[in-house]
Amino acid sequence: MSSNPLTSHAPASTAAAHAGGGQSAPSRLSVVAPSASPRRPATGLPLFVLIAIPAIVTAWGLPYYTAAAGQRLRHPLHPLLKSSGPVGLAFGLLALLLFLFMWLYPLRKQARWLAWTGTVGAWMNVHIVMGLALPILAAVHAGWQFRGLIGLGMLSMVVVSLSGIVGRYLYTHLPRSRSGLEMSLEEAGGERRALLTQLAVATGMTPQEAEQKLALDPRPYDHLGLVRTFARLVADDFTRWRTLGRLKREWSRKGQNRAPLDPRALGAALRLARLEMKFTQQMRALEATRRVFAWWHVAHRPFALTALFAILIHVAVAVWVGGVRLDAFGGP
Repeated sequence: MSSNPLTSHAPASTAAAHAGGGQSAPSRLSVVAPSASPRRPATGLPLFVLIAIPAIVTAWGLPYYTAAAGQRLRHPLHPLLKSSGPVGLAFGLLALLLFLFMWLYPLRKQARWLAWTGTVGAWMNVHIVMGLALPILAAVHAGWQFRGLIGLGMLSMVVVSLSGIVGRYLYTHLPRSRSGLEMSLEEAGGERRALLTQLAVATGMTPQEAEQKLALDPRPYDHLGLVRTFARLVADDFTRWRTLGRLKREWSRKGQNRAPLDPRALGAALRLARLEMKFTQQMRALEATRRVFAWWHVAHRPFALTALFAILIHVAVAVWVGGVRLDAFGGP
């Protein structure tokens, strides 16, 4: 069983539910424990910055990037924006550093002694941010021209970036603790029971009534192919979204022997409901999701390795022929 606060607070929540039968929803809400979802670092701002800077440079240098190859050589921005120029080379070095740093994520997943560097979930978020930003950084370095080996590396990088979005989606459909580690079926079941208890406390329902309200498609995922499994995951996500909308409307209105929940209580109850339905779906689809995730790794790794080798060869050739010079940045 996980040491998550939800599990450890479940008995207290149950006792409060029995002791406070006449209490209002807000007073019941005070015993609700924090959610069991893994902590998510703030990755939106870094991703925005990493994409916004090359996007601004691209907009500024658009006349240069849209010019024919022969005209570029005479363009006033060519000394700055060419691959070996100050701007182009800076983007290339940044893309190289980020790309190499991304390869530390597989090491973090395997090496327990690196736990002091952060959770696996936090590392994965950083990995995804870098993977999404890399194509545009590399594109500015290449002057938005993709020929030869750099074109192969760029294509592989784009495929890896797009497949990373799918991988992130599958990753979130495996039950995880706050640390980001995958939970067993028994641990996920314990978290789900604790969530039902807390939801009953927050809304005044019994756990059985709460379970009926949150019931999803009971069909198993067994014997579904990869495509049908992925399609079912998406369909179940849509069902959860619709169910939350229905519960929000229901709990915000006055019902039989029940007062409407105030905004704070409603928000907390909806968070608990969202988590419970998520755990229910994850438990039912656990083995199928693991199977699709395994096949995703098989497809993801070859493109990642192709991008790695193409970039390393490109860098080695650029250094060998003198395309990378310190004086590009104004040095001696």
